[in-house]
Amino acid sequence: MPEPIVPPRKVSELVVERLTQRVERGEWPVGTRIPPEPELVAELGVGRNTVREAVRALEHAGILEPRRGDGTYVRAADGLDAALNRRARTTDAFHVLEVRGILERGAARAAAERDDPGVLARLDAALAAQVAARAGDEDAFQAADVAFHAEVVRAAGNPLLADLYDGLDHALVRSFPSGEQRRHHRAVPGHEEVVAAIRANDPAAAEAAVAATIATVRAHLVEAARGAPDGPDVPGGSGARGARPTGGADESEAGA
Repeated sequence: MPEPIVPPRKVSELVVERLTQRVERGEWPVGTRIPPEPELVAELGVGRNTVREAVRALEHAGILEPRRGDGTYVRAADGLDAALNRRARTTDAFHVLEVRGILERGAARAAAERDDPGVLARLDAALAAQVAARAGDEDAFQAADVAFHAEVVRAAGNPLLADLYDGLDHALVRSFPSGEQRRHHRAVPGHEEVVAAIRANDPAAAEAAVAATIATVRAHLVEAARGAPDGPDVPGGSGARGARPTGGADESEAGA
């Protein structure tokens, strides 16, 4: 039976594929601004309208995010990340934090059950970077802290778990308040302890260290939520109001 004729792909589809690869390979990390339109036109050898069509497609998919007067930024690392961000924006930070805690506790336990020197070396490097960043500016600390927690989850050796965690973590950091609460966050406990427990192959201690971190972050969110009278109720709280729903281009970010 003859094979059906496949029509040629649109140039804009090829551009979408090329731009998506840049994001997925980490050449354009989440939170960074992509090159301006003229630069993409020159690099890809296509017209302005083709580039605009491709960028709009990735904006609709939740991968890219336009910021008026400031260019276009990477919002999600891939389609799964984008889907998680969309879902997380319909709930509040406490629910996102709860799910994140479940994933990270399980990952820390799994990591402690492994015996991989390469994992420990990467954890040590991520922890050293996070500790060094505590004395730096807020953006540097946030980036180092997010990277550390992502490395703990990757230490479990499950790439799907890492992808799920990354999507939730991106949603959570967008919801966390700025100012004093972000500065307090540098003193959150459990970072050194979780690495020590993984090195000691102690799953219970690794899980407990992550639990201590999550509990402190939740306490910070509760404290900050008291200044948000129009936010949702704090789950399990006593009259305090909850954090605003996650997401939004103008919301500040912080690590955990």
